[in-house]
Amino acid sequence: MIATALIMAVAFTVVYFVVQETMYQNLDNDLSIEAEKHTEEIVILGDSIKVNNKKEWEEKEHREVQVNPVFVQILDKNGNFMDKSPNLKENILIFNSKQSYGGHFNEKLNNKAIRQVQIPIEKNGKIKGFIVTAMSLESSQMVLLNLRNVLVFSYLILLAGLYFISRYIAGRAIIPVRAITETTNRITKNNLNERVVLPQNKDELYHLSFGINQLLQRIENAIERERQFTSDASHELRTPLATLKGTLEVLIRKPRERAEYEEKVKYSLTEIDRMTATIEQLLLLARLDTKSKTIDTSFIPLTTIIDEILSRCKNQIADKKLSIDFKNDIDNEALVPQYFSNLIFENIISNAIKYTKANTKIHISISQLESRIICKVKDEGIGINKLDLDNVFNNFFRSDALNHKNIPGNGLGLSIAKKAADAIYASVQVESELGIGTTFTVQF
Repeated sequence: MIATALIMAVAFTVVYFVVQETMYQNLDNDLSIEAEKHTEEIVILGDSIKVNNKKEWEEKEHREVQVNPVFVQILDKNGNFMDKSPNLKENILIFNSKQSYGGHFNEKLNNKAIRQVQIPIEKNGKIKGFIVTAMSLESSQMVLLNLRNVLVFSYLILLAGLYFISRYIAGRAIIPVRAITETTNRITKNNLNERVVLPQNKDELYHLSFGINQLLQRIENAIERERQFTSDASHELRTPLATLKGTLEVLIRKPRERAEYEEKVKYSLTEIDRMTATIEQLLLLARLDTKSKTIDTSFIPLTTIIDEILSRCKNQIADKKLSIDFKNDIDNEALVPQYFSNLIFENIISNAIKYTKANTKIHISISQLESRIICKVKDEGIGINKLDLDNVFNNFFRSDALNHKNIPGNGLGLSIAKKAADAIYASVQVESELGIGTTFTVQF
């Protein structure tokens, strides 16, 4: 409103002064023409200046009706009255010595506004007197006054109309904003499934509402994952605790042999180790969640990481009589972030060793595609059901776990690998054929 008011004020002011300047310019042109015309009718006799054929002026005044009469007056070089047109009657035009010759200015004649010009009368290069011509300015001032009143009135009416129209349009435009505000104020953790109604027009408010809905969906998914994670973690910890409690309760019911005590204590320690490993993995997942997209400044060759992991797993490899087919197609050293890469391949290679069949091979290859380093780990194991491939990176998920209870695990390893890959902007993909084997592809 302020900007519009300023623009309109400037525009109306410009219109007013342009009209005023145009009217004064027309009057001044007419005055100059009349002064030049009557200068030709002047007769100079010594120091005296008279109007020639003055009777014609009087007859013309009686004969014609002049809407805007021109007043003419002759002065000597000192500004003293010499002669005048009959229509001045008893009035005299004022000589203004401060005005430049030929300049136009406003004056008063019988308390009425007039526009006046005074032009010198010269003979032989000397000023003999002045001719002063004037016209009434009242009609022009009346036009300007009416124009000013119309502009001011129009200015106020337009501003008032613009205010109410803008208020109405703004009120209608803000309705979706109010709807968004009311909806978001109603949403709590107990009703995260509620969404903002999308406007019909795909404008900025539509994109804002769509963005809020997307945000709510991400929040709902995150809370649901947190709930599921808490439920799964409770279940995973509750099972070994229940087993441990039952074992100890049975152990204290009656005296037993030393060997039986040692057996039950070793079993309890195994369950404690299992819980400790699960808790450590849960803490690792929590750290990866809070430190995602962390910059790992320590880089080492990928071959070194894989060699170290294979060295740590040599006992499991020997027990299952596995052979490792390790192929490196990169001439230069493929440097990768040490900490996160170790997390990725520790879990992928250990899974390959656990799930592959005895007396088979694990194939590990490193290659390069343009600027990306690609590492594949392929086993000849039990494989994964195609329906479960989308869930293998979820927390605590184990594909067809009931059919391989003898294989230890809690379903957190691949979740850790995926989060570690996300932290360094790497990608992990899985392909599998049930009964044939699984291939994990990691791209850096």
